[in-house]
Amino acid sequence: MSEISIVIASHSGYGHTAQIAAAVADGARSVAGAQVHRVDVASLGDADWELMDAADAIIFGTPTYMGTASGAFHAFAEATSKRWSTRAWSDKLAAGFTNSGSMSGDKMHTLQYLSLLAAQHGMLWVSLGLLPGWNTTTSGPEEDNRLGFYLGAGAQSFNDTVAVHDADLSTARHLGRRVAEQTRIHRAGLAAQR
Repeated sequence: MSEISIVIASHSGYGHTAQIAAAVADGARSVAGAQVHRVDVASLGDADWELMDAADAIIFGTPTYMGTASGAFHAFAEATSKRWSTRAWSDKLAAGFTNSGSMSGDKMHTLQYLSLLAAQHGMLWVSLGLLPGWNTTTSGPEEDNRLGFYLGAGAQSFNDTVAVHDADLSTARHLGRRVAEQTRIHRAGLAAQR
C-alpha cells in the first residue's frame, strides 16, 4: 500500500480552529499509509510550500471572521497565485473547514470561498459526505454535522471559551478520514491509468 500525503493548511486566531485542524489530522491519520502534515498559513516557509506542492490533497481551514476567511488566510490565498499560474496544484484533492462563534456565522460563505479557491487551482473538492445531525425532535447537538453543512466541516465555538464542541471535533475527524480515503482511491485510479 503506497503512502499518500495530506497537508492541512490553516490559520487559527484564538485556538479554536487549531483544535479543529488537529481533529482533521487525527481523522486523516486513521487511514493506513496517510502521511499528514499541518502548516500555519500565517507563517509559511519554503518547506511548507514544498509540502503543499508535493501533497496529494490539501485541506484548507480558517476561522470565519466578518462573514469570510480570516485576513491571514486571504493573504495565503493570494500568495498561492504562483501555483495557480503554473497549475502546480491541478488535480490534487481539496476540502475545507471553518469555525465561528455563532451557529451560522456565515460559515457557508467561507466554505464556498475555500471551494472556489480550490476550483481556481483546478483541484478536486471533497465534500463532508454526512447527512445533517440535530434536525429532528428526537436528535441532539451531540450528533456529527450538528450544524448541517455539506460542503465542508462547519464548527461553532463560543467566543468566551477555548473549548470546541465534541460533535464538531468528531465531524472534523470524519472530514479528515474521508479526504484520506478519497485520496487513496484517487491515487489508485491515477496509477491504474499508467
